[in-house]
Amino acid sequence: MTITAGTEPPEAPEQSEAERPEAVPAELTGAPVGRRLVLGLLGLGAAGVVTGRAIQDWLARRLSSLQQNDPTGLSDLLPLGNNFRYYSIVGSVPVKDASNYELKISGLVDNPVTLTLPQLRAMMQTDLTLDFQCVTGWRVLDVPWRGVKLADLLDAAGVKTEGRAVRFTCFDDAYTESLTLQQARRDDVIVALEMLGEPVTHDHGGPVRLYVGPMYGYKSAKWLSGIEITGEVKRGYWEGRGYDIDAWVGESNGRNDVPTS
Repeated sequence: MTITAGTEPPEAPEQSEAERPEAVPAELTGAPVGRRLVLGLLGLGAAGVVTGRAIQDWLARRLSSLQQNDPTGLSDLLPLGNNFRYYSIVGSVPVKDASNYELKISGLVDNPVTLTLPQLRAMMQTDLTLDFQCVTGWRVLDVPWRGVKLADLLDAAGVKTEGRAVRFTCFDDAYTESLTLQQARRDDVIVALEMLGEPVTHDHGGPVRLYVGPMYGYKSAKWLSGIEITGEVKRGYWEGRGYDIDAWVGESNGRNDVPTS
């Protein structure tokens, strides 16, 4: 894990080529993939979240090769490590860029403000290199993130004394999430403008998304459009459907972020 705070925003990086998949091992070339094997590995993918990083890392390599040689198509259902999956709770999401993107900070603050993408890019940036863990079992290792600390935005807006939580809204007009104020002020919680060494793409939730380092991915709201300070935590989209409000990953992601008190 690396965290580098207080660096000045650089010039926009050139887009890099997509990472090429690993070569298929010789023993797999031409060998049909059985349904039992695929379904068995699906169960192991979920088990990897429980049993720790070592097995998940092994699955990342094994399943990546498997997907390239799967005539059944079943491996598309697998929680492949080292690969992002693309989720949306709506049929389509509008595309926004520097010409029309806005982030509104409101609620229990002294200075409500609406920020444009160029304004966010001009602010002090923080670099993180941390895993992204989905609650469904897959994980992407050592993802580079870059953006503005959420704590810095909250300080600039001036949180009122009665403010206790932060509610996030998105420009898909459907998704919401929340954090306590204490959680939101962590150094590994940022409003992300870049990931994987380039601006956050639309599919990844760009041009601006939330990244909550120590929690499962559903807390890292994509297509971020609003930050509202509230008097109490309000259940987000998935919490209203049974997910935990406190989504700490902890030891299952090779980390120890779960609060001790």
